[in-house]
Amino acid sequence: MPRRRVPSLVRLPPFQTLLDAHGADVHRFLVATVGRLDADDCYQETWLAALRAYPRLHDASNLKSWIFTVAHRKAIDHVRSRRRAPVAVGAELPEPAAPAATPPGGAGETDDDLWARVRELPPKQRTAVALRYVADAAYDEISAVMGTSEQAARRNVHEALKRLRTEYRR
Repeated sequence: MPRRRVPSLVRLPPFQTLLDAHGADVHRFLVATVGRLDADDCYQETWLAALRAYPRLHDASNLKSWIFTVAHRKAIDHVRSRRRAPVAVGAELPEPAAPAATPPGGAGETDDDLWARVRELPPKQRTAVALRYVADAAYDEISAVMGTSEQAARRNVHEALKRLRTEYRR
């Protein structure tokens, strides 16, 4: 009867070390992907899920990619749940947003406006851009987080930047 193979124990750094090393980058990534209002909730969910799973990790070679994978999944869960949330319909409809005083890309455009445009990108492009420019992740890390090839990660970043440039110039 063959013996069941038990995975060897991995020496993990204290969880607080992981949080200290990547907490700010994870938060910036979530702000870029889900917005300022929802980033804090996703951030807490990310670290709670990571804390629960941490003792069961079998590989500690790339904890940065692992934690960004958790954050990416929490952001996806958040966007999906928001789509399913009921919308209250009352007698009064909210006022439409006033048009911008300056054209997009003009002198009045802020970083918040740019990141709002990033959040409007398709999910894969949004995640790839946020990982690349917020978390300063290399393409191999982006591909690991997103579960794609490195070529697909490059393509997502390229297509997102192309779209942002086009929309930003309008």
